[in-house]
Amino acid sequence: MRLKRHLFLLFVLLVSTAVIFAGCGVKDTSSDGAAESDTPEEETTSDAQQGEGGSDGSYKIALVPKLVGIPYFEVAAEGAEKAGEELGVEVIYTGPTEADAAQQVNTIQDLISQGVDAIAVAPNDAQALTPILKEAQESGILVLSWDTAAEEGATEYFVNQLDGDTYGRHLMDLLVESMGKEEGKYAIVTGALTAANLNAWIEAAQKQAEEHYPGLELVTDVVPSDEDQQMAFQQAQNLLSAYPDLDGFIGVSTPAPIGIAQAVQQAGKQDEVAVVGTTSPNMANEYLKDGSLDVASLWNPADLGYLAIAVAKKALDGEEIGEGLQIEGYDQLEVRGSEIIMGPPLDFTADNVDDYDF
Repeated sequence: MRLKRHLFLLFVLLVSTAVIFAGCGVKDTSSDGAAESDTPEEETTSDAQQGEGGSDGSYKIALVPKLVGIPYFEVAAEGAEKAGEELGVEVIYTGPTEADAAQQVNTIQDLISQGVDAIAVAPNDAQALTPILKEAQESGILVLSWDTAAEEGATEYFVNQLDGDTYGRHLMDLLVESMGKEEGKYAIVTGALTAANLNAWIEAAQKQAEEHYPGLELVTDVVPSDEDQQMAFQQAQNLLSAYPDLDGFIGVSTPAPIGIAQAVQQAGKQDEVAVVGTTSPNMANEYLKDGSLDVASLWNPADLGYLAIAVAKKALDGEEIGEGLQIEGYDQLEVRGSEIIMGPPLDFTADNVDDYDF
């Protein structure tokens, strides 16, 4: 009896010990397995989802303007948001509060950290942005420029509003037409001196003057306004004071023509000084109607913002961006290598400005 009891206790002890070791063995195997296989698998999945714009398969596309807060870029943002809704992507609109390249670099660095799928940027200074844009590319982010070209190799595509040479020459023709003569003195007020697109337009305008209007005289170097309307106003005031016989202005950047028009208006020289430039109809309306601005020439920035997002999505989808590119609503697209040109400009005068709302 006592022997049977000892045997029974021994059996219970052996079974309990086996269960304890078996339990410990399952726990350790699970832990080691998670460290060796589960974690990398989760990281791989996360990377794949990031490349697809998130677990829901949508893309995150950032639209970075030269600066936030001015009407031109805010309207472009509205177009981008519309594209996001219609194309099923998440649009992030963010940028510096001043036309400053260093601030843009910080913005793009933050977007790289967020792991966005694409960045479309309008560079304030193409050269200054090249290192950070290449860093974004190396991180697997699709990089485009829009409104203003980046340096070669820093982006995959450039979504351009129009042909720069044609547009610059067009601005000079508008000035001559508004002056009513092919000789006289004129000045150019730009945005930032480092803005590649503005510089290209100005260069083309000057070529047009040299080739077709030799009687025109540019009274001084191109004057910057740093995308600031008040600064453009002050610069125009200084020019009107320094050159009282000035016949005309070209304002390049959307705030510049308005600041110039205000200076001409204040001086009471609407009938003496012609003003043309790149600005929106809503900004120009008052000044076109009182004659302090003769012609505003632009494109719809909402269309440009939409196009930048649409091109980015097609590229992320693996579609070819080349000749024959079709995007609904854009019948005059032209593709030149990596450059996508939206179409010809729109000119706004006192007679037609109320037909447009942007």
